[in-house]
Amino acid sequence: MRTCVKLDRESTFADLSRVIASEKDRAGPPRKGREEGEGGRTPPGNGSEGGRAGGPAGGRGVLSAAVVVLVVLMALVLTQAVSSQGQTLNSWQEFQNQYASDPNMTVEVRDNAIHGLTDRFIGHEGKPVTVVFKTGGGRQDFWLEQVNTLTGGKFKQVPTSIWQNLLISLLPFVIIIGLIWFFISRMLRSAAGGGPGGMLGNFGKSKHRMFTKENTGVTFSDVAGIDEAKDEVTEVIEFLKNPKRFMKLGGRIPRGVLLIGEPGCGKTLLAKAIAGEADVPFFSISGSDFVEMFVGVGASRVRDLFKQAKESAPCIIFLDEIDAVGRRRGGGFTTGGHDEREQTLNAILVEMDGFASADGVIVIAATNRADVLDPALTRPGRFDRQIVVPRPDVVGRIEILRVHAKKVKIGADVDLERIARATPMFSGADLAALINEAAIAATLHNKDFVEQEDLEEARDKVKFGRARKSAHREKDDNKLTAYHEAGHAVLQAMLPEADPLHKVTIIPRGNAGGATFSLPEKDRMGYGVKWLKATMRVLCGGRIAEEKGIDDISTGASMDIAQVTNLARMMVLEWGMSQRLGFVRYAPSDTREMFVPEKDYSDETARIIDEEIRRLVDEAYNEAQRMIEANWEKVAAVAEALLKYETLSADEVRKLMRGEAIGKPTVSDLLAAEARREAQAVQAARQASEPPPELPPNVMPRPA
Repeated sequence: MRTCVKLDRESTFADLSRVIASEKDRAGPPRKGREEGEGGRTPPGNGSEGGRAGGPAGGRGVLSAAVVVLVVLMALVLTQAVSSQGQTLNSWQEFQNQYASDPNMTVEVRDNAIHGLTDRFIGHEGKPVTVVFKTGGGRQDFWLEQVNTLTGGKFKQVPTSIWQNLLISLLPFVIIIGLIWFFISRMLRSAAGGGPGGMLGNFGKSKHRMFTKENTGVTFSDVAGIDEAKDEVTEVIEFLKNPKRFMKLGGRIPRGVLLIGEPGCGKTLLAKAIAGEADVPFFSISGSDFVEMFVGVGASRVRDLFKQAKESAPCIIFLDEIDAVGRRRGGGFTTGGHDEREQTLNAILVEMDGFASADGVIVIAATNRADVLDPALTRPGRFDRQIVVPRPDVVGRIEILRVHAKKVKIGADVDLERIARATPMFSGADLAALINEAAIAATLHNKDFVEQEDLEEARDKVKFGRARKSAHREKDDNKLTAYHEAGHAVLQAMLPEADPLHKVTIIPRGNAGGATFSLPEKDRMGYGVKWLKATMRVLCGGRIAEEKGIDDISTGASMDIAQVTNLARMMVLEWGMSQRLGFVRYAPSDTREMFVPEKDYSDETARIIDEEIRRLVDEAYNEAQRMIEANWEKVAAVAEALLKYETLSADEVRKLMRGEAIGKPTVSDLLAAEARREAQAVQAARQASEPPPELPPNVMPRPA
């Protein structure tokens, strides 16, 4: 039942409050059915415990606050509407004219305005119309004097209620405080992941994605080159599918599997294949998704993730880049405050092997920095297995290339085994990029399929960068680059311990002005002293050749100097290849937790280390200089050929070193031939478009 209350224009906020209070008392207490839901049922979404957020007590508190705010807003709006009702005048002169035309006008001064009630103007409902002249907030005494003079003292001054002014001034602050209280209460209810999701409460929810074998799109047939890792993961999947088979002998399901490998080796791809092969839910989340701007959110998300996983057991949780939250505790630079990352790690440790059993939930994590993980995370019972995902060998690279080659059109001349042998130390991601770049290059050249030369160019592009054939260089720069690369190429071809030469070019590629490519015959699991010293000599050959060829040196050898120095430093500090320092490691541990590098040796040892590094570099430089001076004619011949042809293969370099000539066209010949072909094509098109010559009348063409 509704109650309508009619207020006249002179009603104030106090009158409205009294009317609302009297109506509330007359209505009596609310019905039980209305308070607890019709028929005594609890409204959907509310809890059953009184006093909890969302229960009856919490609901009544929120409802009461909403009613109070609503009443205050209605009263304020009504007061403003009553006070501002009427015809607004623009000037005091207009008000004087209105009063002069109706001497019986009743004048009131209130709310910083002068109100005049006149019977001369009748509204639509037959009510008197009020004319209003707003004076503003200042010069109140002046306007009282003006009204007194106009009406001869026949006016009424209505003071503004102090409660109304107080309400108007405090209302914005009350609304802001109410909104803050509302959002904080919602956040507190759902911070632990069990309450209803609110604006801030959703930060406590886990941001995982759930996959099934239907929507992942990757299976073990798409994973190649890491057979041992696939076998170990297959055992885990088999355990999830048939756990009773393994439990007959008392075995238990492993709690965690840690995938360790360099970037691009296939850790995430292997996890996707697990999701595609397993008939169980697969929860995927990155380590960086646990930490947000609010303290405690990471631990809350961990608890929420494992809670949902336990409800869906058996299942798999995949934590990608776990080193984002799993780093060793207590290390590095800390400010002494709350460490959100450590709290997240503690939550992971408790969930994986705490008092609460997590049977049926397997955690698979991936990282390329296993050396910085906390020991409590990698111990048996949490991550029972650590699977190394290495770079593929020759056989693995062939299998990976075949997997990716199925997606593109391959020509008959393509030899994937040759490409696999020419890509040592390439990861699976590098090989996938190689196939993709070859397909793009073939498309840009309007080919119907990918050819061998496209794969060769794609290999060089992935490893060294795109060839900048349009780059313009001065003649002197070309000569310097040619002698520099000739020095590398001749030493590479002469030293049997070094990798075999593949080709040499002076076409800029990436950040390098030229490049000398080698083709390793095998994958190296380690490096011998002979190979290291031969490689250092090859690196020194560029600077020596350019200095002897043009009587000047350039900054082009900066990368060579860096590589030589790094090899010598590793030989001394890590590999124990110095006779003076012996079988001792002096390199600091690479944990990247300390801002100040470690130094566990004396100043005298540091001096010896510097001397040994310098000795190894000087020996390589002097030996390379001796070899180049003894074979300078070969270096000069290769350099002159590079200036003509820009790119030479290994066979062509060997011919030049034997004093033979190369019978292939130069770059100028190729450009001239291309220009002639274009001119002939233009001429043929012009002749085809010209009409045949006109014949005189009565003349028949002679038959051929």
